[in-house]
Order: sequence, then structure tokens, then C-alpha cells
Amino acid sequence: MKIVVLDGFAANPGDISWEGLKALGECTIYDRTAPEEVLERSAGAEVILTNKVIINADHMAALPELKYIGVLATGYNVVDTAAAKERGIIVTNIPAYSTASVAQMVFAHILNISQQVQRHSEEVHKGRWTNSKDFCFWDTPLMELRDKKIGLVGLGNTGYTTARVAIGFGMQVYALTSKSHFQLPPEIKKMDLDQLFSECDIVSLHCPLTPETHELVNARRLAMMKPNAILINTGRGPLINEQDLADALNSGKIYAAGVDVLSTEPPRADNPLLTAKNCYITPHIAWATTEARERLMNMAISNLQAYIAGTPENVVNK
Repeated sequence: MKIVVLDGFAANPGDISWEGLKALGECTIYDRTAPEEVLERSAGAEVILTNKVIINADHMAALPELKYIGVLATGYNVVDTAAAKERGIIVTNIPAYSTASVAQMVFAHILNISQQVQRHSEEVHKGRWTNSKDFCFWDTPLMELRDKKIGLVGLGNTGYTTARVAIGFGMQVYALTSKSHFQLPPEIKKMDLDQLFSECDIVSLHCPLTPETHELVNARRLAMMKPNAILINTGRGPLINEQDLADALNSGKIYAAGVDVLSTEPPRADNPLLTAKNCYITPHIAWATTEARERLMNMAISNLQAYIAGTPENVVNK
């Protein structure tokens, strides 16, 4: 069985073994694959694994041996799943492998903003503490999380795990969720979307990207937020209208934002958030802890083993 990994570098830049995958067939691993290279590299393959390389209907039509596409991520919009189903090609994903890591990144951003860790460390290294007349200094507001209201837009695996962390900090937790009051623990209260934005001190996005959620964070909702509010996005970049967010930050309508995702990645040089006031950006690394990537690799191998055994798992195009 011929296996081709089209873009393995992001998930495994070399610190995790590929041997488990190589044991399942003739395996070729590419760090990255340009769109024009997909067909040449995938020729004759029964199995393709992709993270961000797009596999469309034309590719499938030109690859008659292709029977299985494994997406090395939870989101699978890089594959035309309907076309795959028509051709009997199984498409799988890797669900819930990075839940704990993403929740951890939510609070990495929250804590950096609320305590201004990076800023004060840099000031110390510049000699400011050494030359201080007092035993301490701070030059930004420092915020305690206890009793603050956090609003979670979505309460799936990551949203719920984030809620549990927030509860540990003594925060009041509210969520936009399809779950009923009876399905929620008493520490989590339901709230509608506009109410979340107007009442919560921190809003964190955990919903999927759909036509309905595209740019759900826009000028209208940002205008509802408190001037000391914080927005966090570790979900999908297009959930936010980035120009509207930059305008809100620069005008002081909200205090700060922490984002791990942008509308295009890598971002364009003119992305307005790159120069926005109090906007803290990490390069889509919430999922990328060593532990999460090891789980991803193990689940990718397990998915392929299940396919070989005739009992495929985590199929997204049934």
C-alpha cells in the first residue's frame, strides 16, 4: 500500500517518530507540497495524509488508486468530502486531540493580558526595576480573574474544558450553547450571544466556522462590549471581522484581544491586527504542544489501521 504524506512538517517537524506510519506501507513524507505538486506526488497512492494541502474533486478524478484521505487535523474543509463520498473514498479526521492544549492557550492569552507578563519582564530586562525607587512597579492595569465573567461562544470539547479552567480561577462562567440548563453543571449558565458580548468581561470563541458564524464578531457586537473587555480567539480566524476588531482596539472600545488564528495564514503584511493596540497574536500554535501532536500522530496511525482492518473510524463523509 502506497502512503503519501503531503505536508508533514507542521505536525511533525522531526521531534516525533514516523515509524508507526511507515510500518503500514510504502510511505513517502513531504514537508510541504505546493498545489501544482499534488498530482505528481500522489500518483499511485492508495492513502493520502494532508494537514492543509487542498484535495479537490479534480485531484480525486486524476487519482484512480486513491481510497483513503486522512486529514491530520480536526477541521477537514481542505477536502471535498462530497466528491470523495461519490467516489467511495474514505475521509477521516483527528477529533479532540488538542482540547487541553487549546484551553491552556486561552488562559495563556488571558493571563498575559491580565498580568502583562511579557511587558513587565521586558521592562525589568531593560533595567527599569534595577533603577526603581520602589520595591516594585507596574504601568498597566493588573486584573484579578476571580469573580470576573467569562463568556464562551460554543461549549463543545474545548469550550467545556476552558470552562472548567475558568471555574478553577473562581470566574463566573456563561456560555452560548445548544445544551439545555439541565445538561449543564451548576457553575455554567446559559446566555445568548448579544448578552455575552454586553455583560462579560472576557469573551472566548469556541464555535465552528460556518456561514452563520462567519464574522460573528463585528462592529455591532464589539460596540456592545465593556471598555475593559478582552476578546480571545483560538478557534477560526474568519469568526472575526479583523478591521472592525482593530478599530475597536485602536479607539479604546475594548481593552485587548488575544488571538491564535487569523483570517489568512500566514497573514498578509497589511492585516490590521498586526498593528492594532493591545492585540496579542500567536502563530496558530494552540494545538501544537508536543503532547497534542503525539496524540495526533497516534490517532492518524490508529485511523489508518482501522481502515486497513475494514472498520474505519472517525469518518467524516459517511
